[in-house]
Amino acid sequence: MLRRVSESAMSSMDLDDVLLAVEKAAPVDAVEAVTRSIGARLDALWVSFLVADMSGRALVRLAHNAIGEVGDGRRQDRDVALVLPFDGGPQEQALRAQRVLVEQIGDRYVVRAPVTQRGEAIGLLEMALSAAPSDEAVQRVSRAAHTLAFVVIANRRHTDLFEWGQRTTPFTLAAEIQRRLLPESFTCEADSFTLSAWLEPAANIGGDTFDYSLARDLLHLSVTDAVGHGVDSALTATLCVSGLRNARRRGATLHEQALAANQAILDNSSPGSLFATGLLGRLDLTTGTLDLVNAGHPAPLLVRAGTVRPVALPANRPLGVLPRKPYRESRLSLQPGDRLVMLTDGMLERGAAGLDLPDRLRNLVALHPREVVRVLGDLVLDVAGPVLPDDACLLVLDWHGGHGDTRSTAAGADPSRASGTVHPLPNGAV
Repeated sequence: MLRRVSESAMSSMDLDDVLLAVEKAAPVDAVEAVTRSIGARLDALWVSFLVADMSGRALVRLAHNAIGEVGDGRRQDRDVALVLPFDGGPQEQALRAQRVLVEQIGDRYVVRAPVTQRGEAIGLLEMALSAAPSDEAVQRVSRAAHTLAFVVIANRRHTDLFEWGQRTTPFTLAAEIQRRLLPESFTCEADSFTLSAWLEPAANIGGDTFDYSLARDLLHLSVTDAVGHGVDSALTATLCVSGLRNARRRGATLHEQALAANQAILDNSSPGSLFATGLLGRLDLTTGTLDLVNAGHPAPLLVRAGTVRPVALPANRPLGVLPRKPYRESRLSLQPGDRLVMLTDGMLERGAAGLDLPDRLRNLVALHPREVVRVLGDLVLDVAGPVLPDDACLLVLDWHGGHGDTRSTAAGADPSRASGTVHPLPNGAV
């Protein structure tokens, strides 16, 4: 009979001890301090943390004090990052489906638990045990992985280690500027909505951005596309996004935010030389009422009851064209079960035009927005890549209704919203 891991060993893990270990360690050693503590208390044969790659298509195993050859791994001082591309195996399945998987390999039991916070898939906690874990022990591992998510979030502010590990391709200066304009997390789950966004950059950065911010009863959204490519485009995007954020943080209305971004570009460029298109939104979480301003941007798509249609919005000039001229707003009432897709023209033009986006969206209704943006990103690369001529950016918002204190969550994710088992897509097919 198999000996089971003692639940008392797991229950002895004290949050205060974990926090103390994290605070005593340097930011670059914080994750190792936690995993070492977890491994010791479980008598684990080994414990490892794998961070999600920025491409969304791989995990990266970070190792410290690696000596000698590292194979395909990248080295920085004594740290090594080894990329593990998704192949449909248990690592990918655990992360995609947001559930703990236990796999018996010979006389060992490998436990893989997603490291997640508010739906953001940060990475994977992986450990090997000599005995089969009980259900209770598996749940405790899952909670330990959730704790690890907060450790990573808190410490990545102080070090480049995690971002270095996530970058499987070098960034240009324009890409570095563009990256800093994006929110810290690309996914957010709340009781009334689920949101995820993605950016597939062009070879020469095209200045696309997305942003969101959650207030008490409001959700602010934006997708913008600065004219041109390279550093000039990234700087235009900086003016646009910074103007929107500055106005939003001063409590400005949606119309005032549009005016502020417009003026920010005008005040810092020659007339007519720089501009950006944008789709700005402000969602009332108590009613599902979404106010929108379309500044010369592609219309959003609404997925409702099995149909996909563009949302007709009044046309406005792009941001950075004319001073002080008002922007017209429009209003959309969301219904529970609706999915709204905001995107840039890189998802629609040139090679990407070969992608039947409405048809694809109809086939993806069962997937979490985190998986939808990944699938659509893969499909755009398949039809228009492998190197895109323009940035492709999209933001997917699922509206559930029921704003308040109704969120159901387990270890950082709502299991009822997870995609379930996600199979690899052959040649980009869905």
